[in-house]
Order: sequence, then structure tokens, then C-alpha cells
Amino acid sequence: MQLLKVLARVLEYPTEELQASRDVLVAAVLEDSRLPRQNKEQLLRCVEMLCDGDLLDMQETYVGTFDKGRATSLLLFEHVHGESRDRGQAMVDLMEQYRANGLEIDARELPDYLPLFLEYLSTRPWVEIRNWLEDIHHILGLLGERLYQRDSFYHVVMDSLLMLSGRKANRQELARIVASEERDDTPDALDKVWEEEMVKFVDDQGSSCSTGGVVGQRRRELEQTQTIHLSDQLMTDATLRQAGRA
Repeated sequence: MQLLKVLARVLEYPTEELQASRDVLVAAVLEDSRLPRQNKEQLLRCVEMLCDGDLLDMQETYVGTFDKGRATSLLLFEHVHGESRDRGQAMVDLMEQYRANGLEIDARELPDYLPLFLEYLSTRPWVEIRNWLEDIHHILGLLGERLYQRDSFYHVVMDSLLMLSGRKANRQELARIVASEERDDTPDALDKVWEEEMVKFVDDQGSSCSTGGVVGQRRRELEQTQTIHLSDQLMTDATLRQAGRA
């Protein structure tokens, strides 16, 4: 499903490759037969903003949106399990799901990273896609509302995924929940997280500290991209990113 590849690209860290693939992204949105017209128009505007905007500005916006605080994290299981051990097992199970369907991750990302997950779903039958999206619709709804209340154009992606899931969100209820939440991306909130991570580091000097905190959890190089390598039987279904570079 090409549309899911578009949504995955839009949610990735902006690069020159992304901006150069504008025509491919637009064509895939226009050719889709499942997303309603209104959602398509909003998504096309989102693509245009990303591809026409100054790259450094887009990168700064991305980091400010997704890499500060947990509320808008693109790591799905963080919203479900937090830092509990259940999250680790859930990621192992998801990785096995990828492998069982002939996929291997070649990226510096965890398996529950939403763009990576969408890349996987793009290779699956529609019924399975719909079931997966329905399973995470509550996460998509909250993410979309949080992004909307922060005036982020990225909320369009969550709205599109929610529409594809077939589940209607209670917007008033979501707005009430998000409005009652304490922002975790303010300077004071980030300082508090940093202090907590320092305490954990001091208390755990004898063990690995590679799991790090939320702040700077995914330091990116400007040209780094995330891909899923397909096994031989799926290689004919080239990824949208590859098409954009051609």
C-alpha cells in the first residue's frame, strides 16, 4: 500500500532525499483509493510544506516536535508500556513478526518506531493493515490531538491513519484529555527529566547506561535514513524511498 509508505516518509527526519521525492509522494497520494478527499488534500499540503520549506527549518521543527518529551514520541510501545519490562518483550515480539514475514530492519531505530512500522504494514494485505491500525487507534488519536493542540502540521498524518483504521475518535474527549495533560517538552520539564536521568546514572554506575533518556534519544545524522530490507520474495515491491532516489 503506497499511501502507508508516504505517511512513513512524512514522519521521518526531513532530508534532501525526502524533498527531492515530492513528485513521487504526491502521485502516490493522488492514486490512493482509500483515503477520503479531505484527508488527501490535507496530506498533500503537509507534503508541500515539508518539500518546499527550508530544510534546516524543517529539521529543527521535527526535533522540537518528536524528540522532546514522551507525549509525541513516535515509539509506539512507549505510550503503552513506558519503560517497563513489558515494552522490551513487546518489541521482541514485533521484531519476530517482521522476520516471520520476510523483513529485516536495517536502521538505528527500535521496531516500534512508527515510520518503520508503517513501512512493514505497507507490505501486508489490507485486512491485516486495517486490524493493526485499529489496534493502535487510541495511540493515533492521542498523538493526533497532541500535535493539533501544538499547532503541528504532523497531526494530518495521524488523522489519515485514524481514518484508515476505520475507528472514529471522540474529538471532544481527546481534546479534554490532552488539555489536562502537563506539557513535557517545556524547558522546565526537560530539565527535570535530565535531573532524573542523572540520578539514575549515578545509582546504576555498575550497569550499562546505553538505554539513555528521552532527551536526545535518537541523535540523527543529516543524511541518515531508515529502511527495511525486504527478502528476495518481496524485492519486487520497491520502497517509496528507493523510487524517490531514482
